Amino acid sequence: MRLNRTHVWLLAATGLMACAASAQTNLDAGLEAKAESGFSQVLAWQRDLHCHPELSNEEVQTSAFIAAELTKLGLEVRTNVGGHGVIGLLRGKAEGKCVAIRADMDALPITEAEDVPGRSENPGVMHACGHDVHMAVALGTARLLAGHRDRFAGTVKFIFQPAEEGMPTGFTNDWGAKRMVREGALEDPEPDAILALHCATRVTVPGVPGDEDRFLEAGQIGWCAGPASANSDRFRVGITGQMAHASAPHRGVDAIAVAVEAISALQLIRSRETDTQQPLVLTVGTIQGGVRENVLAERVEFAGTVRTQDEGFRDRVIGLMHRTLRGVTEARGAGYELYYRKGYPAIPNEPALVQRAVECLSDLLGATNVIRIRPDMGGEDFSYFAKEVPGCYLWLGVANAAQGLTATPHQPAFRADPGALKTGVAALTAVALDLLVEEPDGSARRHRLRRGDMEVVIETEPEDFLLEYGSRFDRAAVVRRVTLGGRGFLGRWGMPDEFGLEGEGVLGYTDAPVGGEFVKIGVGRLVRNHTNGYNPLFPWPP
Repeated sequence: MRLNRTHVWLLAATGLMACAASAQTNLDAGLEAKAESGFSQVLAWQRDLHCHPELSNEEVQTSAFIAAELTKLGLEVRTNVGGHGVIGLLRGKAEGKCVAIRADMDALPITEAEDVPGRSENPGVMHACGHDVHMAVALGTARLLAGHRDRFAGTVKFIFQPAEEGMPTGFTNDWGAKRMVREGALEDPEPDAILALHCATRVTVPGVPGDEDRFLEAGQIGWCAGPASANSDRFRVGITGQMAHASAPHRGVDAIAVAVEAISALQLIRSRETDTQQPLVLTVGTIQGGVRENVLAERVEFAGTVRTQDEGFRDRVIGLMHRTLRGVTEARGAGYELYYRKGYPAIPNEPALVQRAVECLSDLLGATNVIRIRPDMGGEDFSYFAKEVPGCYLWLGVANAAQGLTATPHQPAFRADPGALKTGVAALTAVALDLLVEEPDGSARRHRLRRGDMEVVIETEPEDFLLEYGSRFDRAAVVRRVTLGGRGFLGRWGMPDEFGLEGEGVLGYTDAPVGGEFVKIGVGRLVRNHTNGYNPLFPWPP
C-alpha cells in the first residue's frame, strides 16, 4: 500500500501538505488556522535552534531543548545516547512496524556572514549545514504524528544525533552515529526502516548537459537509489629527504620537489589507473615543509581526502597510493609514510525503500517536484544507521533563487528558505506513515483512467481489474490507492450505500473539485452495485 487516504487526511488536517503549489488542497478556515499554527511552531523551533548552535559533542543546550520539546509532545524520551543524543518514541494505537527518523544536531566552526535577525548568537559557530532545519522538521513531524497517534499502528522512533560533522583526524573513539549505534540507538525497538533529510541548494540532475548544477528549491525533494554519498577518508603523507644548502642541491634530497612529484603522480590514479566508471576523488588540500628559503627541505607533509563509493575499490585505491608513493620516493632517494584513515562509509540507500518513498512523495508534492539527482561525493554518517537497517536518505530543497537564497551548505552565507520546513514535515510524515502500513502480497495493478487533461490512477490487487464509468464488471477489486491529477484526497469518513462498498477496508471518499467539476472517488473493496450493475468507484458526473 502506498500513500493512502488516511495519510493524506493527516497532512491536510494541519495544512502542512500545502507546501508547494502542486500539493495544495482547498482547506476551510478552521484547517487554515491549524496550518498556520503548525508552521509557526516549526519556524519558531528552527529560529531558536539557529540562534544557539553548538559544536560537535558540545550539544548540551540543544539536547536539553530537544528532550524538553519531545516530552511536551508526549513521547517516551531517552537522553545521553551516544553522548548528547536524544531518542523519542511515539507509539501509535496498536503494535506494528517501527520507522525511525534521524536528525543531526551539531553546528560548524563558521562565522555567519549575514547580519540579519535571528543570526547565530554563539560567536564563530553557525548552523551552516542546515542541522537546525533538520531538527525543526523532525520536531514538526513528531508534533503532527503525536496529534494523530490514534490513526496509525506502530512506532515512530525519532533519533536526534550529535556529532555528525567529520571527526578530528586524531580522534580514535566512536563518534556521532557510529557511537549511537554502539550504545543501542537502533534497539528496543529495532526500526524496520530509517529516514533522513538533508538540506540542499544545488544538485546535479542526470542527463543535464555538462552535468551542470541546478537549484533545489523549497517545495522540492531530491533522491537517488544505491550509494547516496561517498566513503569519506582522510590521509596524510610525510616525505623525508636530506637537508642541504640550496646552492648545492646535489648534496641533498629536496623533499619539496619529491612531494610535488608525488602529488602529481597520485592524480594519475584517477585518470590512468582506475575504471573511469568508478567514482573517485583524490584531493590534496594542505602542504607544509621547509625551514628557510635557501635550504632544501628535509621534511614535507601533505594531507587530503579520498572519496569512493565501492568498498572494494576503496581498498584498491589505498594500495595504489602506496605503490605510487613508494615508486616516486625510491626513484628520488627519499622516504615516505602514509597515514590513511577510513571515515564515514557511503550511505546505502535501499532501492526498494527509496522507490516507495518516491511514489509516496510524488503523490504528495507532484512528480515534477520529486527529482532524481546524482549522488554527491560528500560524507555523511547516516550510513552507520543505514548499514544496520534499510535506509532512505533524501535531499530537502531549501533554495529560493528569487530571494537570493542559493549559498551551499558549509558557507558563511548559507540560509534556508523557511518554506522548506513545510515540505520537510509533510514529506517525513507521509513517508513514515506509508511505511507503517503493512504491504499486501504481490504487486499492484495500475489502472489509468483519463477524462480530458485529467488522469486518475487506481491501484488494485494484481488479479483485479476496473472499468470506466458506464461499464459493467463481474468481480470485486481491492483498491490500494487512488491518485487524482497527481494528488490524493480524502473527504468525510464512511461510505454511502449507493457506492456499493463493503465496510471492511473502506477508507472514505471525497467530493474533490477538479477543473470545475466534482469527481467522487471511493476507496475500499468494491462489490457489485446491485441497483445498476455499474462500477461504483468511478461515477463521473453525467
